[in-house]
Amino acid sequence: MGFASSASNQCVILISHLLLILLSTVGSAQASIHIYNRDQFREVGNAYLLSGGSEGIAASPVTTDHHGRSYIRFENITFLRSKDIADHHPTMAYNSGLIQAIIFEAADRDNIGGSAYGGQRSICCTPDLAKLEGCKEGQVIRKPSATDNNWPVVLNVYFRGNMLSTHMKKNKEVNIKKTGMYNLFFITCDQKLKGMSVTGRTVWKNPDGYLPGRMSPLMKFYIFMSIAYAILCAIWFFQYVRYWNDVLLLQHCITSVIALGLLEMTFWYFDYAYFNNTGTRPVGITTWVVTIGAARRTLSRILILSVAMGYGVVRPTLGGLTTKVLLIGLTYFLASEMLNIAEYVGTINDIAGRARVFLVLPVAFLDAFLILWIFTSLSKTLEQLQAKRSSVKLDIYRKFSNTLAVTVIFSVLWIGYEVYFKASDPFNERWQSAWIITAFWDILALALLCVICYLWAPSQSSQRYAYSDKGEEIDEEETESLCRETPKGSISLVKQNRNNGDTSDIEEDEEEEIEEGKRE
Repeated sequence: MGFASSASNQCVILISHLLLILLSTVGSAQASIHIYNRDQFREVGNAYLLSGGSEGIAASPVTTDHHGRSYIRFENITFLRSKDIADHHPTMAYNSGLIQAIIFEAADRDNIGGSAYGGQRSICCTPDLAKLEGCKEGQVIRKPSATDNNWPVVLNVYFRGNMLSTHMKKNKEVNIKKTGMYNLFFITCDQKLKGMSVTGRTVWKNPDGYLPGRMSPLMKFYIFMSIAYAILCAIWFFQYVRYWNDVLLLQHCITSVIALGLLEMTFWYFDYAYFNNTGTRPVGITTWVVTIGAARRTLSRILILSVAMGYGVVRPTLGGLTTKVLLIGLTYFLASEMLNIAEYVGTINDIAGRARVFLVLPVAFLDAFLILWIFTSLSKTLEQLQAKRSSVKLDIYRKFSNTLAVTVIFSVLWIGYEVYFKASDPFNERWQSAWIITAFWDILALALLCVICYLWAPSQSSQRYAYSDKGEEIDEEETESLCRETPKGSISLVKQNRNNGDTSDIEEDEEEEIEEGKRE
């Protein structure tokens, strides 16, 4: 009981500290900051461009102060070109190269660029397009938005003479008055500026969350998830301590999954709160949280697989399968870790990177393989329990298998919806509801964990679930049903002798019955 009490105290202390940290991290925020460190322009069509960021931004309230405004601010933006290109221009030249910063909402994406005579679409104005569109040759084609003539916003920056660098106006701000998914591109149509780079940063500010629009609801979501895991932790540890002497190894593993889930949800909140307060993604915290998450998912799958194999219930060990189970667990952990690092660590844009498309395939394959292995093993375990006529364990395993089946069905349906959602929204215009895609998997994992905790909750009868090397005993209900098939008058005798551990009278009765049968 000493260890159990210590574990309970540690759980209470952990929850208390987490709640204090949650409250202390709630405060004012700065902005989401995109940093450029000599980022190179790349050639796209007849232009050279660099993506400066993409985020969902909410419109500023009608009446608000400076801190409640939504804007994109340019800080210390400097464009750099090579000395060879700069030397081709006179020292006193007024314009020796033009760079344009373009800010547009996703709905106005077709207002940037154009095509002449139905040909290939161009970003920069060509001689033919200058005649058709009335644009200025050598500049980005920009058509006014249907709702606001001032959008898309185009900011011009010029190189002077043979200078190697040029600066954007200090702390230039563009106010956001309409909720939408905003994109920033630095573009030059001057072929002589090939290989140009940019340094500095842009600050993207929402009226109240200061996170990219898709991430902002998740910060509140992880508060509720942390509270849910804390409640589950408290309930489980109460039973865990109360029936410490009857706790099984399986229930120790469930305890670890609950603890990892609580840490993961809480650290996710820390990650977003830090991002919210400083404007930059905390690489250290994000790395920790994705590692904890990968460990939780791996342990959960190994736990479910082991239970499906009947570990501790119909077999004392996994035997020769132990190495295979550990190997697939390690492989899944590494694949999940790589995927989450690529998707989350350092990410501040609302658009997922290309690396995720390739890294998600190994995780999806391993999940499919594990599901097949789990249900195959579960089928064999159910057959063994039916053969041994162990109704208590059989009932639990049937409920467990039904829960897994429902979980898999919901997962497949949600994957289909997720594919549809992303395919029908390539420009992330529905960013305000995109957080549900991520939140669903955390909710489903918690629901499955709650069911497992209910089925295998610590109790005085926990040992009934455990494997016994003395063989499985027939349950009382089954014994009574078998007794009903014996001749009248022998039921009470059978029960009495079985309870006393004496079988001699039973054997005598059986011999008398045989003799009577022979006489007849």
